[in-house]
Amino acid sequence: MPGTDGPAVIRSTLRQQIADALRDEVLAGRLEPGQEFTVKEIADQYGVSATPVREALVNLTAQGLLDADQHRGFRVHEHTLADYRGMLEARGLIADGIFRDLARTADTRDDMSDALLSVRRRGEEAARAACAGDLNVLIGYDLRFWRELSALFGNPYLSDFLHRLRVKSWVCAVTHLRRWSEQGGGDLRGALWSRHTELVDALVCRDPAAAHAIVVEYNAHSLSLIERLATA
Repeated sequence: MPGTDGPAVIRSTLRQQIADALRDEVLAGRLEPGQEFTVKEIADQYGVSATPVREALVNLTAQGLLDADQHRGFRVHEHTLADYRGMLEARGLIADGIFRDLARTADTRDDMSDALLSVRRRGEEAARAACAGDLNVLIGYDLRFWRELSALFGNPYLSDFLHRLRVKSWVCAVTHLRRWSEQGGGDLRGALWSRHTELVDALVCRDPAAAHAIVVEYNAHSLSLIERLATA
């Protein structure tokens, strides 16, 4: 019957909006690792009922961004350097599979060139933000860049998994990046990886080996930076 699913759709949309907003709060550093809060506090903050908030928090807990405490509510998950290393390794393995598939199927896809051109534009914006040291803008474009790139693989489950993994790795990294910047370590210009367009160019040339090498350098750069900041 028309309208039967209306309230459920509205609630689902609200739940996702709250989950997205809280995820952005974590990425922006306004919700810090270990910070605790309750369903009521979040519901009051956004002026909504407790049900979609609870559903959003459970969703973020399932993604590994929050920890649930039966008696105290929720808290932002605290990732370790070992977690970060594992995330980088997993990202690299997924990326390699995507690169090989795109190189193999490029000849059979008429839309591949246009799709990669669109991804490259996201890469240009990400690289520009990285060079400027603008972390907020970089994270947004970097996530869109990889989401669009992985979508070309044609498997929405893998694309969604990689996106969540990249969100988690940014959450882990951003804690150290923001803390270093705010404590007088200096701005982030020149410290952030910015070779997005080179990666797309390698894929346009159907060279998965070159794309692999770029991602290996990316992961090594990221790990070295975060390890250095974590021990500073």
